[in-house]
Amino acid sequence: MNSDNDIVKTREIRFCHLHPDTNQARNALLLLSYADGIIDIQFIDELCISISYDIRVITLEALEGVLVRLGYHLDNSLIYKMKRALYAYTENTQRANLDNLELHSNNTTKIFIKRYANHQHNCRDKRPEHWRKYL
Repeated sequence: MNSDNDIVKTREIRFCHLHPDTNQARNALLLLSYADGIIDIQFIDELCISISYDIRVITLEALEGVLVRLGYHLDNSLIYKMKRALYAYTENTQRANLDNLELHSNNTTKIFIKRYANHQHNCRDKRPEHWRKYL
């Protein structure tokens, strides 16, 4: 059985100092504080926040991906790139061992299938079922 130390991770997210927005860390703290899986989030300094999260729900890679898509600039120095790669690998491996990765991807697949089934598009065959065997 897994202990809380294995499931709850505490990491730092560091932002680039060259970004015009000098409040990236504070804004990211406010944005991420309501996300699912976040246990604790703290402001360290103007360029860094500390975040604790449950890897069964969310990973650091997902959190940073959301920030990047929203226009935040992360510190991309070599040491932080290496840390990100190591954290992504270990968290994804741990989630796979917990069988959450398969469950999560299955839920995502179901969401896309449901969306496709309900979406109005021209890919539906209007013929009755018994006529579909014939061209």
